[in-house]
Amino acid sequence: MRSGTEDFREFVSARQGALRRTAYLLCGDWHQAQDLTQQTLAKLFVAWSRVRAVEAVDSYARQVLVRTYIDESRKRRNHELVTADLPDAGTEGPEIETRLALMEALKQLSPRQRAVVALRFWDDLSVEATAEALGMKANTVKSDTARALAKLKGLLDSSVHQAV
Repeated sequence: MRSGTEDFREFVSARQGALRRTAYLLCGDWHQAQDLTQQTLAKLFVAWSRVRAVEAVDSYARQVLVRTYIDESRKRRNHELVTADLPDAGTEGPEIETRLALMEALKQLSPRQRAVVALRFWDDLSVEATAEALGMKANTVKSDTARALAKLKGLLDSSVHQAV
């Protein structure tokens, strides 16, 4: 029989990359994404004896990740410095410009809207799975998704017009 620690190591090995990518979409910074992933895995490890018996361990891990991100963004809200200048980029191209514009637009969403967009469109979760991961009703996920997409469209349309 395998120990809980072996099961946890196997889970981390298989899912750490996906959790980190989701964390990046939430926060927009690879270093912060790594911190969020580590905090999530630490919380999972503490509860692993209960969690490993659950069939939906991935869903539980995403829920912990999103809640950790939202909690961290509330703590950090007053300490962030907003700047209009982007850092120097190595090479410029349409793909890089599009990615930068998208990441800047994502940063302007609320943490909850950003979480909904990341889970729905990056992790490709259904409305119901997203609602479960975030602990909200499916109708709330639908309305948050609609508002977030409308805001993203407006922000991206304005950034395209500014670039032209």
